[in-house]
Amino acid sequence: MIALSLAEIADITGGRPHDIPDPSVRITGPVVIDSRQVEPGSLFVAFAGEQVDGHDYAERAVAAGAAAVLAARPVGVPAVVVPDVEKALGALARAVVERLGTDVVALTGSAGKTSTKDLIAQVLQEHAPTVWTPGSLNNEIGLPLTALKATGETRHLVLEMGARGIGHIAYLTGLTPPRIGLVLNVGTAHIGEFGGREQIAQAKGELVESLPPEADGGIAVLNADDPLVRPMSARTKARTVLFGEAEDADVRATDVRMTPGGQPSFTLHTPTGCGEVTLRLYGEHHVSNALAAAAVAHVLGMSTPEIATALSGAGTLSRWRMEVTERADGVTIVNDAYNANPESMRAALRALAAMGGAARANGGRTWAVLGPMAELGDASLAEHDAVGRLAVRLNVSKLVAVGGREASWLQLGAYNEGSWGEESVLVSDAQAAVDLLRSELRPGDVVLVKASRSIGLERVALALLEREGEVAGR
Repeated sequence: MIALSLAEIADITGGRPHDIPDPSVRITGPVVIDSRQVEPGSLFVAFAGEQVDGHDYAERAVAAGAAAVLAARPVGVPAVVVPDVEKALGALARAVVERLGTDVVALTGSAGKTSTKDLIAQVLQEHAPTVWTPGSLNNEIGLPLTALKATGETRHLVLEMGARGIGHIAYLTGLTPPRIGLVLNVGTAHIGEFGGREQIAQAKGELVESLPPEADGGIAVLNADDPLVRPMSARTKARTVLFGEAEDADVRATDVRMTPGGQPSFTLHTPTGCGEVTLRLYGEHHVSNALAAAAVAHVLGMSTPEIATALSGAGTLSRWRMEVTERADGVTIVNDAYNANPESMRAALRALAAMGGAARANGGRTWAVLGPMAELGDASLAEHDAVGRLAVRLNVSKLVAVGGREASWLQLGAYNEGSWGEESVLVSDAQAAVDLLRSELRPGDVVLVKASRSIGLERVALALLEREGEVAGR
């Protein structure tokens, strides 16, 4: 964060200094909400959560080097006391971004946000200093914390924006107004909360509505292949740039093909040229993500050869998202257990099927270890049934459905599609899945692990890699 005095922070947030001997003291370290992350000169933001109250850790944070605390009440150490800590953090982020004048790139979508954000970050980092959302910290707290990582040298600020209802993205864009807004897709993630895809489209489109007009540099980057995203061009005065495989897309892919190991290659076309791309990521769905990243890089001035080279070198930055690890015995674990919705589940299964070609050539099998998809409302039964059926249609060797009612729907879908005998199995929990896999895996097998975040199915992948200790840090 750019250095600000405590007096300036109080003015920006509408707070009052408390127990601050010298209001001219400046925050020179990071803004953090975890006292264990405090560095000298930090600002510690005290949130009162359901289980932990950050105010109880204020003294510890200052003892560790924090210059002050942003708090809702006096805490016995130097603090700026504000009526609402969340709103104060947002106001601070907006003030810092406005002072920096950096290019803000915001993106949203039902699936692929984090993978695409990671691609954009890696490509733009080749162009100029870039700050981006770590992991999926894309809400009212994570977004301003990311923005506050920007410094005077930051040229690009890439922010992922999530939504669980109408108005959420409008609120986030108010904290860090973007100049470039990217909408990836409109799917069925959280459809149980929104009520329908049209409502999801309404929420995602709030991003393009927030953009400045074309005359002021506003650019909406939209998926030409998504029938609910393309029409969003009518909801903005910004310039529209289309990406996709459609012939009229400004940034598009042709000659899409898959390597034997399941990694996509294609020819990238932009208004300034073309280049060959072979992604290090797994699954054809990443072609769309890569085109979105290429479109953002193009409008920010990168040449097509630069973009193609950067995309070909980009990897996975965020954990538990199609993380591919080959064990010493030749078994490959694909940990995609961070989250799941119907679109991402289908994409992951297709990626597994693509990887299966190489697996079968080596005498191996493909395993889909799948758990429930949350927040689907009335569509839950049909969507779980459809995923189970797709696993059979893609010739996945073994389906392991993990959990209760929703998992039984996965297994039933596979059964009704023709997966009988030992091709599909329902197990009660992650440990049962681990026990089954440990007894049956053989060299050459490929194992996909995927479910909604709340299920914690990453435990299966980590156990198979003998890295269970990583779960505690999630």
